[in-house]
Amino acid sequence: QVQLVESGGGLVQPGGSLRLSCAASGIIFSIYTMGWYRQAPGKQRELVAVVTSTGTTTYVASVKGRFTLSRDNPKNTLYLQMNSLKPEDTAVYYCYAAYSTAHWGQGTQVTVSA
Repeated sequence: QVQLVESGGGLVQPGGSLRLSCAASGIIFSIYTMGWYRQAPGKQRELVAVVTSTGTTTYVASVKGRFTLSRDNPKNTLYLQMNSLKPEDTAVYYCYAAYSTAHWGQGTQVTVSA
């Protein structure tokens, strides 16, 4: 059974930082494309960042230079370091794993507010 368990969300002030983690089980982590999506209230889910099995990383324009995606294959864990957070980054963040099929985590809330 595939499980993606996110952690690290919370409330942070504008300009602050958070680090999200996604612990994966039930998959051969190293061969999967991994990423983070987010969904703000009233909006569609959008891609934040994704990393392929070969390490190629892509970011949505709005987070480039502020967010850093990384994967630790021996630990089966995906990370998203989020710096210089803005109120518009407020959303539920979902971990994503894809190979022949796609899998999703349950989501973790990130709230950026003064």
